[in-house]
Amino acid sequence: MAAAAGQQWVLVEMVQAFYEAPAYHLILEGILILWIIRLLFSKTYKLQERSDLTLKEKEELIEEWQPEPLVPPVPKDHPALNYNIVSGPPTHIITVNGKECINFASFNFLGLLDNEKVKCAAQASLKKYGVGTCGPRGFYGTFDVHLELEERLAKFMRTEEAIIYSYGFATIASAIPAYSKRGDIVFVDEAACFAIQKGLQASRSNIKLFKHNDMADLERLLKEQETEDQKNPRKARVTRRFIVVEGLYMNTGDICPLPELIKLKYKYKVRIFLEESLSFGVLGEHGRGITEHFGINIDDIDLISANMENSLASIGGFCCGRSFIIDHQRLSGQGYCFSASLPPLLAAAAIEALNIMEDNPDIFQTLRAKCEHIHKALQGISGLKVVGESFSPALHLQLEESCGSRENDVKLLKRVVDYCMNSGVALTQACYLEKEEKCLPPPSIRVVITVEQTEQELDKAASLLKEAAQSVLN
Repeated sequence: MAAAAGQQWVLVEMVQAFYEAPAYHLILEGILILWIIRLLFSKTYKLQERSDLTLKEKEELIEEWQPEPLVPPVPKDHPALNYNIVSGPPTHIITVNGKECINFASFNFLGLLDNEKVKCAAQASLKKYGVGTCGPRGFYGTFDVHLELEERLAKFMRTEEAIIYSYGFATIASAIPAYSKRGDIVFVDEAACFAIQKGLQASRSNIKLFKHNDMADLERLLKEQETEDQKNPRKARVTRRFIVVEGLYMNTGDICPLPELIKLKYKYKVRIFLEESLSFGVLGEHGRGITEHFGINIDDIDLISANMENSLASIGGFCCGRSFIIDHQRLSGQGYCFSASLPPLLAAAAIEALNIMEDNPDIFQTLRAKCEHIHKALQGISGLKVVGESFSPALHLQLEESCGSRENDVKLLKRVVDYCMNSGVALTQACYLEKEEKCLPPPSIRVVITVEQTEQELDKAASLLKEAAQSVLN
């Protein structure tokens, strides 16, 4: 009896609640009940009417079907499919497609690629260790020569520690995502090289581009972020902020205004990553790069990276900085952890190249003088303008006026390059992955200067470029 009375009382309460409920509540519940009933009694799919095909009709349809192309069509005259073939060492005299030319294309800034001491060190290492390593650093890929090179680089750069990678491009592309993660903020110059761009992409951070070398624009972005942080201080406490720049920009030949960047770093509490592949072994009294060039304490830079494929004439790259920063890359630098380590013969070659740099500090002044010489000689070419610092070993020649389309500009510059090649001067066009670049640089001819080039050869190249421009552009 008690149980029956309890059930009756619950039913009364339900009826009472039904009458007291607002009208919109009842309408919503009614709609939900009707929808549930419809789902219960309706079919989940309908059988589509189709006509059975004969075997012959099926075979005809299969023959007619064409799959979508795996990759977009590439014309046979695309530059990537029609490359120049080099025979012999690419020193300041290079043999391209069987023709001997003065080399203004290879990044052999200090002329160490064919240096006898460097080659002897590589040969001795080859006999001792063999060709490669066949394993990453964490799996029997660490050789004593790797540790020696890291120690020498740290000592040369006057930092606590250094780490080497087996591929130059992967160095900064691995270093950035090792520190900057999803939700972090990276302020980056819009002229940053492609390796930096891939590192930013891998980091999945919030990327904010500032105008090339425009510190006012960078400070504007930093102020905007400071305002955002004040609105959400809890989030701001766990968000890391970085500025990523190059010492000498690969795409423009410009130097970054590092002293101003240091001021902004401390004013807005951000970290600076400095990519020095073009400035290492070039700038500064001893070739230590842009920090030595400006007389800035290297401890003001959180991380420095550079490849060893330019001034050191080897392969791979390195990062240097404080020990706790570098050690983190040994655990999370993808190019370090998952790639086979640098072949010992290339590490030995890089060590010998460092020896030569330390023993011959005058070499940097020689390179600078030659850069300034050709920079001056290239001024006033009809139809072309020189882009880059006078002391940059990689200059760009761009069209003063576009032909109307990028494709036509590229073809026109190629005719200038071919004209020079046929006359014994090897140049190259700056190449980009046009669909991948964040801010695509204008087409250009790249002129690379090395210590091996004589003043006569520099003058010949400048004179030939003026002649080619006169013939092709006018």
